[in-house]
Amino acid sequence: MRERLALKYHLITLGCPKNKVDSDGIEMLLQGADYRAAAAAREADVLIVNTCGFLEAAKEESIGVLADLSRHKRRNQVLIAAGCLAQRNGQEVLARVPKVDGLLGTRRWMDILQLIGRIRGGKTARPLARYDLLGETSLTPGYGVPALLGDPGQEYTQPVPRPPVLGGSAYLKISDGCNAPCAFCTIPSFKGKLRSRPLEAVVDEAIALVQAGAKELVLVAQDTTDYGRDWGEANSLPRLLSALCRRTGDDMRWLRLMYAYPGHVSDELIEVMGREPKIVPYLDMPLQHGDPATLRRMYRPSRLEMVYDHIAKLRAAMPDIALRTTFIVGYPGETEQEFQGLLDFVRAIEFDKVGAFQFSPEPGTPAALLPDPVDEDVKAERYARLMEVQQPISLGKNQAQVGKQLAILVEGEGEIEGSRRPLLLGRSYRDAPEVDGLVLAPGVGGVPAGEMIEVYINGAMEYDLVGEPLGSETFSSIKPQAAQKPGRAPIGLV
Repeated sequence: MRERLALKYHLITLGCPKNKVDSDGIEMLLQGADYRAAAAAREADVLIVNTCGFLEAAKEESIGVLADLSRHKRRNQVLIAAGCLAQRNGQEVLARVPKVDGLLGTRRWMDILQLIGRIRGGKTARPLARYDLLGETSLTPGYGVPALLGDPGQEYTQPVPRPPVLGGSAYLKISDGCNAPCAFCTIPSFKGKLRSRPLEAVVDEAIALVQAGAKELVLVAQDTTDYGRDWGEANSLPRLLSALCRRTGDDMRWLRLMYAYPGHVSDELIEVMGREPKIVPYLDMPLQHGDPATLRRMYRPSRLEMVYDHIAKLRAAMPDIALRTTFIVGYPGETEQEFQGLLDFVRAIEFDKVGAFQFSPEPGTPAALLPDPVDEDVKAERYARLMEVQQPISLGKNQAQVGKQLAILVEGEGEIEGSRRPLLLGRSYRDAPEVDGLVLAPGVGGVPAGEMIEVYINGAMEYDLVGEPLGSETFSSIKPQAAQKPGRAPIGLV
């Protein structure tokens, strides 16, 4: 009897870390059903794109990837659009990429095998019936059978199945959806209201990730600081953080918090962050603007005194804290005076890390209907001016690290440009994966990704630090230290 060949899948993930977590779950379910990963799309039986639909540019990127796969799609291949764009614009996806066979919503990733089974079961007739599992009313009436309705549940009550952790860092999603009314944001329209995962499910998944090799857990959600509000227990994040620190064991060194909302950074949260040695002194708090009038049009918290109070308390509790934020420039009605207010705010706070975006009107949002749009050239010019203001601040923050001893999580190894000398790449507690800078160690190689080592910082640039390892042993203590090493000179990078 001939052995049945295992089916293969090819998965492409677009968008934010929340999508990455869902893709990990999809992969583990497929591998548990004896599917094998295919490096190339042409080798796969099932093609899956976990799409992003947050911004128009992200939507077009997702459509482009789906269209490219469809152009080379074989007759018996299955093409599935999963994630945010499938949930938000399912009809448009099917209209623009007719060879898409199925849609999988943001809260139905755990039903990937069920969807594939239905699609493959319908391959006896042409044209193909299309299927969708979106978790709510079907976006594609008339295509095959209706969506399977109901509450998926599994994502919230059970640990998300995850693959082995490569590189020592893993994202941990603690909730989905969002209750914030931000005028520019599309997320609530397709992600829905906040839905927090049970504390025990989050802790169990964290333990499994650490056992799979994670030394750093990065907590993500649309708003991590709103965790628990949907079940009537606002400010539940400090309790979750304490449980994670207590129950994950010594192998977890760093716990990092992303996507905090101004106004939800409570005194209890700050106290826990300052007390628990596993929680790195780092906070990502997207503020979106620094002028009260612009913030009011954004439907964002506009009382800047509250932000200054948060920052003062955070820095008092954790003097070495690294603060990251993001801003939108060119929001409708943003005057030169309002933009100057943003620049003054940036100078006053002196954030360690700043990301910026030029406003993009998203259909269906209140911001898309606002009068007084800002000219595209003005948006670009204001973006450049904001970055010009932030760069010397960032450089100064990095220069303040010169002479200090930091732990870094090794991410990989490259080569110094123009030579064959190795270049070790890592991150300190001050750098979140994918969005912040690196610590570079010239001439150092052979340290596996995922190891933690101590580094003496001897150089600084606007976004990256330069250092040299202090020894071959991996870092054993947990909290980043600021030990001074006098008598050492920078290597010439400023």
